[in-house]
Amino acid sequence: MFKKMFKKDKEEAVFAPATGQFVKLEEVPDPVFSQKMMGEGVAVKPTNGTIVAPAAGEIIQVAETKHAFGIRTELGQEILVHIGLETVALKGEGFNVLVKLGDKVTAGQPVVEADLDFIEKNASSTVIPVVVTNSMEDKFDFDWKEITDVVAGETVVFEAKTK
Repeated sequence: MFKKMFKKDKEEAVFAPATGQFVKLEEVPDPVFSQKMMGEGVAVKPTNGTIVAPAAGEIIQVAETKHAFGIRTELGQEILVHIGLETVALKGEGFNVLVKLGDKVTAGQPVVEADLDFIEKNASSTVIPVVVTNSMEDKFDFDWKEITDVVAGETVVFEAKTK
């Protein structure tokens, strides 16, 4: 009982992975994301191609096709950053990955340089879903922010804390 009384709730801010327009996950034009099949999250319609780590943690996934990466945060969230929609078909073209598997990153650290013009012309959208893929495990409470414009690594898009 005392442990629970004195247990400090841990919380963590998650920042925008790119500068641009905030988009609710339900409004992403892809049912895998909008119906939250991969988990809870948010999205950003980017205005530039510098994609940063949304939180401090370890790079646990870099897609072979360079269009997505995953971070396990200090709190234990597993966050997928998916750059654009239908971008797996680009086979890595238009993406320059700046990190490797196992790297420790800080929030706001550049992770991928994406050629938004190329993506705009060759994929269905440049929107970037940011999804907590282990949110279904029900370990976290989320505080989703109501915002419009976001700055990469500076604007908090949601906060998570352990239950």
